[in-house]
Amino acid sequence: MKGLREKWLYTCYAISTLVMLSSCGSSPVTYVPAPSSEYHEYGATAALGLNQQALVPETPAKTPSQLYKEANIQVDLIPKGRHGRQVPRYMRPSYITIHSTQNYSAGAWQHSKALRNGKLRGKKRPGGNRTGYLTWHYTVDDSVAVQHLPHNEQGEHADFDGPGNNYSFGIEMCEHYGNNREATLERTAKLTAWLMHEHNIPLNHVVPHHHWGRKGVDPEHKNCPHFLLDNGRPGAKWQWFISKIEQHYRSIAPSSLRYSRFPQYASSLPEASSLVRAARPSVTATEI
Repeated sequence: MKGLREKWLYTCYAISTLVMLSSCGSSPVTYVPAPSSEYHEYGATAALGLNQQALVPETPAKTPSQLYKEANIQVDLIPKGRHGRQVPRYMRPSYITIHSTQNYSAGAWQHSKALRNGKLRGKKRPGGNRTGYLTWHYTVDDSVAVQHLPHNEQGEHADFDGPGNNYSFGIEMCEHYGNNREATLERTAKLTAWLMHEHNIPLNHVVPHHHWGRKGVDPEHKNCPHFLLDNGRPGAKWQWFISKIEQHYRSIAPSSLRYSRFPQYASSLPEASSLVRAARPSVTATEI
């Protein structure tokens, strides 16, 4: 009995000592969960801060200027007051329109030379082409992205006097023989992400040329860019490309993406190799 009584007294003493020590501490010990490895809106590296539950935004992987350099953007503007810039039309861009050239003999620099010399013409008509020339803002191939128009001027590339021309950047992707399509898509995605960041353009305002109707032209909605559309319409291939743009955008602004049309991407999206191997269609003389 004596032994049991001593053990009981010792236990009570130990408990009272622990209570007294904990009451003397300046602050209670708080459990801090380990950083989460799951992806969320703040990026894959976001973590829980010490003694708080607020998320810490992910540090951008690169700066906008680094992404600009990776896109290898070169400026070669159409001369002001000449050809497609005879009558400049002011633009405040709110969309980005993606095209494919369907020209199988010229890269970005060749297109730039043709634009500067006024060689790319369109049929000027009421309700149609307004200048008699074709113009757009960038041409991209596997090695360079060449700028042809200032960012505050309209081009003639989408839908005549519609919102596609009035409020949208035009980006043409090259398709000439020997051009690496996968590299061209990657460069175009980087350029698009950079333009989104510079002009506060949301992801769901990145559209294919098909998006804009062309009144008086058959078909009204062009199959363009043809290798990113499914049966002439945006589908899994276009979603794949949008996800690539989003990836590059998040590399410079991981927690500020305004809106994504495709917040979740299905595992059935096509691999890049399937786009690179896409069959080349016949060239068609369809009015832009």
